[in-house]
Amino acid sequence: MRTFEQVNAELNESPKKWLVTGVAGFIGSNLLEALLKLNQTVVGLDNFATGYQKNLDEVKGLVSDEQWQNFTFVEGDIRDFDTCQQVTDGVDYVLHQAALGSVPRSLADPITSNAANVTGFLNMLEASKQAKVTSFVYAASSSTYGDHPALPKVEENIGNPLSPYAVTKYVNELYANVYARAYDFNCIGLRYFNVFGRRQDPDGAYAAVIPKWTAAMIKGDDVFVNGDGETSRDFCYIENTVQMNILAATGTEEAKNEVYNVAVGDRTTLNDLYAAIKTALIDNGVNIEKEPVYREFRAGDVRHSQADISKAKSKLQYAPKYHVGQGILEAMPWYLKNVK
Repeated sequence: MRTFEQVNAELNESPKKWLVTGVAGFIGSNLLEALLKLNQTVVGLDNFATGYQKNLDEVKGLVSDEQWQNFTFVEGDIRDFDTCQQVTDGVDYVLHQAALGSVPRSLADPITSNAANVTGFLNMLEASKQAKVTSFVYAASSSTYGDHPALPKVEENIGNPLSPYAVTKYVNELYANVYARAYDFNCIGLRYFNVFGRRQDPDGAYAAVIPKWTAAMIKGDDVFVNGDGETSRDFCYIENTVQMNILAATGTEEAKNEVYNVAVGDRTTLNDLYAAIKTALIDNGVNIEKEPVYREFRAGDVRHSQADISKAKSKLQYAPKYHVGQGILEAMPWYLKNVK
């Protein structure tokens, strides 16, 4: 079975055509950067609902002119089936990242979340099947585990969804399973656990905890902790997530038509996370004087989350290289440069 390094070497020798949806977003732009650096041809789709042109501009500055010429950008919406057909034409691998994330967003506006995450997903799935792509890798979510109490989370054991967002991501898995059985179409779901890193937006009501706290601490603003700070998550640095997407897309037939956890297999409390961010900032010359402000628990949140990643390790040779502290240290220069 091939390691990530061996897969990269093979791709360099024999470039493929990839589609990345949500390419201007946090995860999508990091996938774009990695693929272009491997000299792949990439089509990117985004409607800029949550993505940014500045992310694409940053990637352009990180790759060679020749590599950038291998990228074609299409501004469009996955809710439009014709657009989905256009971007999948001639593609080998699809990395479907486009979605409206955030549990609170879905609670506030379930209709829009469903349109993007269910209708948009089905459009991409059907267009990819029609285009006969080699494999369709999609962003699933750890929210699918819902109220199942066991830790660590094992792919086969899920509970009841706790938010409209969780429902949409579970429906994605159901559709993918049906397409695998009914059409013999290769689908791979990646249940992301709290991905973080460069180009993750620190602004807005639905910003993830690490960029939001980091930006607040850089600016000297209050950091708000939901609950007592002992809520824990399995934080996964973006480089681990990129690795898993490429491994999933290029995996063996035996590894297809499965769902995999994407994480590091560890738990970090919010209190420990705050301490890690504070330490990284102090190491970079930022003085932190304020203490965090504790408030009520947030609706729809689970208390603890931790992944079992043994399935990804055994079937895809997944080998996460960054734990939470290492990821925060690596990402910190980006935040110091970009937080205004």
